Amino acid sequence: MSKRIRIFTASDVLQHDSVSSCWITYRGKVLDVTNFLADHPGGEEFILKHAGRDVEDAMGDVTEHEHSESAYDMLDEFVIGRLGAGENIVNDGWVATDDFAPEDTDRAADYEKNQFLDLRKPLLRQMWDCNFSKAYYLQQVHQPRHLPESARLFGPWLPEMLTRTEWWVVPLIWLPIATYIGLRSLLQFGGIPLASFTVNPYLPLNLIFSLPAAAFYKTALSFFFGNFVWTLLEYGFHRFLFHVDHYLPDHPKFLTLHFLLHGIHHYMPMDKLRLVMPPTLFFALSFPVTQLAHALFPSTLANGAISGAFVFYVIYDSMHYAMHHTKLPAYLREQKKYHLAHHYKNFELGFGVTSKIWDYVFNTVLPI
Repeated sequence: MSKRIRIFTASDVLQHDSVSSCWITYRGKVLDVTNFLADHPGGEEFILKHAGRDVEDAMGDVTEHEHSESAYDMLDEFVIGRLGAGENIVNDGWVATDDFAPEDTDRAADYEKNQFLDLRKPLLRQMWDCNFSKAYYLQQVHQPRHLPESARLFGPWLPEMLTRTEWWVVPLIWLPIATYIGLRSLLQFGGIPLASFTVNPYLPLNLIFSLPAAAFYKTALSFFFGNFVWTLLEYGFHRFLFHVDHYLPDHPKFLTLHFLLHGIHHYMPMDKLRLVMPPTLFFALSFPVTQLAHALFPSTLANGAISGAFVFYVIYDSMHYAMHHTKLPAYLREQKKYHLAHHYKNFELGFGVTSKIWDYVFNTVLPI
């Protein structure tokens, strides 16, 4: 298919229902007939009456307006795209089960039907050069596919490996960092002056046991404050950054960014190597937040809060992996059903992963 022929949804076409922009569909083709309105032998009113909708039945109705063979031949002059077929995997009737195990997607059949992304080829270049509208992208990327192994993002192996992350990498990297930052907070609350990390990263650990009890209490309170802040960040990032769907510009570059941030997870939710954040991505997201914490609070409080937030992040990402691939105790089984319903029932609700607290607060609870 030519790159100039885009794939649209019916909702795309419906938005063009006026004299200034008039689209119609005919046998799956999308036509822009704006410039033809004034030249239509039956008057522009006939077309505008069906603007944004399909005209096959109307054109075939001789009692309303008879069309010659040449009229049908002219239609191809106005074709700008076609309607996408569209999967319907996500639906309100989906029910979570304890033994949920989706079947693998037939890659060839999936691409033949949807003309979205070919799972037999690297995905990133396909997204960058995509020829589908934002509405069709959002429709398709939220219809889960499943493969026995990770789909390739890149062709070359080195950048491809950097996009795949085993779940245990998250605690391995971020728990030591959280511990170090927490110890800095503890020593600072104890009145011990510390140089910045770039000047002297070493900590006088031998002084910890001589610190007053107040230092431990204050560090603990800062840590718990960080736990609380993380729960809000978890919800906020998920709802307002990862699901920025409706505010996303309709351009391949922005669709690609959305796909890399979170779209690929909804497209392939059971991919074991793309269920936790690569360390580089979490660093990029957390850096401005940690800088803001130091700008708003004294370094003693900021460090304690960052430590608490990082620990809860590790819990969040580890839980996220477990919800997709591990048998869990009662509470987590219920939370797993809730999170899977976000993928398979309604992706516009249920943004809490580790808990439903903020979903209740902001009225985005997903009934299951």
